[in-house]
Amino acid sequence: MEFFVNDFLGPQLILLLIIVAGFSSFITAGFGAGGGFFLLLVMAAVMPISAVIPVHGLVQLGSNANRAILTFPHLDKKMLVYFGLGAIIGAFSASLVVTQLPLALMKLLLGVFVIYLLWAKLPTLSETSVFGKIVVGIVTTFLSMFVGASGPLVGSYMYMNNYEKLAFTATFSSCMTFQHCLKALVFGVIGFAFWDWLPLIIVMVLSGTVGTWFGIKLLKKLPAEKFKRIFKVVLTLMSIHLIWQAGIAIYQ
Repeated sequence: MEFFVNDFLGPQLILLLIIVAGFSSFITAGFGAGGGFFLLLVMAAVMPISAVIPVHGLVQLGSNANRAILTFPHLDKKMLVYFGLGAIIGAFSASLVVTQLPLALMKLLLGVFVIYLLWAKLPTLSETSVFGKIVVGIVTTFLSMFVGASGPLVGSYMYMNNYEKLAFTATFSSCMTFQHCLKALVFGVIGFAFWDWLPLIIVMVLSGTVGTWFGIKLLKKLPAEKFKRIFKVVLTLMSIHLIWQAGIAIYQ
């Protein structure tokens, strides 16, 4: 376990993150959503906030890349190209301001954004033209650099294209993989030390792969709707706690 310990986390927190990575993938695979939020909030509670978004991005990169590879023949390549073009613009724009944002404010934005995505009605992203695809890439990638959880917005747009199941999975996962690659590039360029976190990231990705397998095998047998309601409340309480921590830091 000491191999994964860096200057920021001890063995107990390392073990917690590895377990949570597997559990979050277990949740997403079985119920379709929620796991990424849970992982993000746990990471925000135990890790330095400056490391949460880039490390979470790489872990999610591994998870999405696995699904993208397995479903690649069903990919809508034009969607990926236009979304990717917008994502490059969004990532470049975010790189100009991401280092200027106070860490406490990032924590506040993260908590508020998760609550919004959990309880508010998501905007209808129905513009399916080339311009619409590019704009969605710009907006969601820009937001992802600050709050790390743009997946629901990208997913809501993908649903408007009426993909069949495999095409949706392939296209969504590929777009998110590209977005997370850009996130890693931006944070690497601005000086984030990914090397310090790489052993933990690799094991969290492996844990997520195992969690995905178990989720597909087991969770479909459980009462999904009841679980989703409880899990939604748990995520909300975690977000409120994050906002409370940020408020204290800002007003001190």
